[in-house]
Amino acid sequence: MSRTVHCRRLGREAEALDHAPWPGPLGQRILAEISKPAWAEWLAHQTILINEHRLSPIDPKARQFLTAEMEKFLFGDGGEKPAGYVPPTEA
Repeated sequence: MSRTVHCRRLGREAEALDHAPWPGPLGQRILAEISKPAWAEWLAHQTILINEHRLSPIDPKARQFLTAEMEKFLFGDGGEKPAGYVPPTEA
């Protein structure tokens, strides 16, 4: 049986992450308070941010921006889509 966590983002019990997905205290907080489905939502949102803002994950300023957005998305107001973002349409 997998471990569950009361997910702070989803507001309900859900399957817990297997390991901290981020280093340090923030990673431990994510492990303790965020579920696999919520983390998957963040990864999808992060991809949108990287693509729309044309970020390079190796750029320290981009990493700092993504970390701040991750905290807002997981623990705060949920973060926002980039200005002018239009989701892809299915053909």
